[in-house]
Amino acid sequence: MGTREELLSKGYEIATFAAGCFWGVESVFRKVKGIDHTQVGYTGGTTVNPSYKEVCTGTTGHAEAVELIFDPNIVPYHKLLELFWALHDPTTLNRQGPDVGTQYRSAIFYHNADQQHAAIASKMDLQRSGKFDNEITTEIVPAGPFYRAEEYHQQYFEKMGTEGGCIMKY
Repeated sequence: MGTREELLSKGYEIATFAAGCFWGVESVFRKVKGIDHTQVGYTGGTTVNPSYKEVCTGTTGHAEAVELIFDPNIVPYHKLLELFWALHDPTTLNRQGPDVGTQYRSAIFYHNADQQHAAIASKMDLQRSGKFDNEITTEIVPAGPFYRAEEYHQQYFEKMGTEGGCIMKY
């Protein structure tokens, strides 16, 4: 373990996913061997350094997301994609379960061309698999600025001593 910058200098990579409420998404990814750093925050919008309250209005364009720093030698990106798809229903536009709004959209924010190609291929494979009756609505877009959420959102379920109750498993 180290700081985000130390890990990146040692060959670790960044992955950013939005799959509904970020508390549950982070809770699941934190348990994966090879992911050494997580943080929840906001990305994909236009407001600089938005607050949770602002993001909840749906006017900033941001999604609730989790940023992961991972060792690709232990957990390759395609394994993270498999978990991402399993965590939520990627066919519901701008919602997961009871959470409705663009901030809860399904999105993969890629950090390089390899991630982009892997994300597109995995989405196409999943759509062709017939697992879902409806079309997958997940956005696959370049990663932009990631704004760390307020401290009380970080590792929320661990702090509260509860399991990821807002996670939707499919």
